[in-house]
Formats: sequence, structure tokens, C-alpha cells
Amino acid sequence: MGGVAWSGLGANLGLTAAAVAVVMAGVVAWVARGGAVVVIDTVWGAGFALVAAVTWLASSGDGDGALRAVVTVLTVVWGVRLAVHLHRRNHGKGEDPRYEDLFARHAGGRVRVTVLWVCLPQAVILWFVSLPVQVAQYATVSPAWWLVGVGVGVCTAGLVFEAVGDAQLARFKADPANRGRILDRGLWRYTRHPNYFGDACVWWGLWLCACVTWPGAATVLSPLLMTYFLARGTGKPLTEKRMAGRPGYAEYVERTSGFVPLPPRQTSINGSG
Repeated sequence: MGGVAWSGLGANLGLTAAAVAVVMAGVVAWVARGGAVVVIDTVWGAGFALVAAVTWLASSGDGDGALRAVVTVLTVVWGVRLAVHLHRRNHGKGEDPRYEDLFARHAGGRVRVTVLWVCLPQAVILWFVSLPVQVAQYATVSPAWWLVGVGVGVCTAGLVFEAVGDAQLARFKADPANRGRILDRGLWRYTRHPNYFGDACVWWGLWLCACVTWPGAATVLSPLLMTYFLARGTGKPLTEKRMAGRPGYAEYVERTSGFVPLPPRQTSINGSG
């Protein structure tokens, strides 16, 4: 029915929820021992890779082998790259101001706040956003490979865009001469958030791969939710709030697209209008 092995998928949804819960319990235990909750940033990418790998193992014999491999590899590569990048960025720097602000605004101690305001919401979002990956691996129909190809293309482009944007920013920050300055070169010339835009493309590409069945297409809320958080929720808005006071940032905002890459706008600030 619907081209999906429903019994296997149903069991898998419970299995991946349990896997995510175990990982989040590990984060809570880490915080209870005095660790920084910013470790959740690393766990975020690794969690998606875990869900894809668990689903790949559990779906053996149910779904199309090639499609299972495609969505698993794409998700694991994206998740592991992101986890490694964020671990390197955060390692040895103490707690992130975002989480310090959470602890300041909510009563109950670090562990309680971590459970209710960090791990629980991120666990639910992670599991929900990963639905296209899970459903695609239980597809029982012969996939429309042209559609999978488009999905792979969008996902790969997003992965490259995100990785290049992160690398450009890391190099920029590594140069002491750039302290307090705004990166407006490379991909950052065309969008203020190339990493977030690439991230969104990854999940739209994975959704396209899942669209080989109608239940896969019905998971469209998953990439929509990811895109919302990146562009309107905890991604772009929080980053821009933190950057707002830097010299030159207002001018950068005026000439540079906020999310989708576009040619820089000409403004009166640079003398052209």
C-alpha cells in the first residue's frame, strides 16, 4: 500500500526514536557531570547520521537496496561533516552564549533546563526532520531514478555549499587581522548565511529522493521545518542578533541577501544610489 513496507517502517520509527532518546540521555548525563551543553551541536549532526544508519540496517530486505544506500550515504556524509566541523569550532571554548542565556532565563538548574529546553525539543525535531530518510528506505516500488537523481543533485549542491561556506568562515576567523570585521567575500558575498542555505538544500534534496512514493512526498513538512528553523527560527535570527553591533554589519545586511544566494544589491551606502 502506497509503495512502502508499513510494518517495517512502523517498527523503525520506534527504533530510531529510541536511538535518539539514548543519545540525548547521554548529553544530559554529560551536563550532569559538569560538561558544557554546547556538545549538543556536535550531537545534532551525528544524530541524523545515526538515524540513517539505524534505518539502513533495519530496512534490509524491505526497501530498494540502491535507494537505501543513496539516502544513507548522503545523510551520513552530511551529518558526520557537520558534527566534526562543530566539534572543532566549539572544542575548548566553554559554554556557548546561547545556552548560557537559556540557563539565565529558565529556573530549575542546568540539568532540568538541558532536558526541557535543549534535548527534548532537539530530539523531536531531529526525529521529525529525518522522516524522509526513514520513509525512503522502506520504499517497495522501483524508484523513479530521474527524480532520485534530481534529489541527489540538490543534496550534493547543498552539502558543497555548506562545507565551502563553513571553510571560508573558519579561514576568515583564523586570521587575527579579521577580528571584528565582516566576511563579505566568497559565498558570503551572495548570501549572509551560505551554510544555512546549503543545509536547507540538503534536506530538500533528501525529500526529493523520498518522493518516489506518496508517503515519502507527504513528509514535506520535514524540510519545511528545517528551513523554517534555519531561516526564521534559531539559525539566521540568532546569528544576526549576535552580529548586529559589529561595525559595517548594517551595510552588509543592506547589500547582501539574507538567505537565498543573489547578486549583491547596489545601495546608497556604497555611492551607487
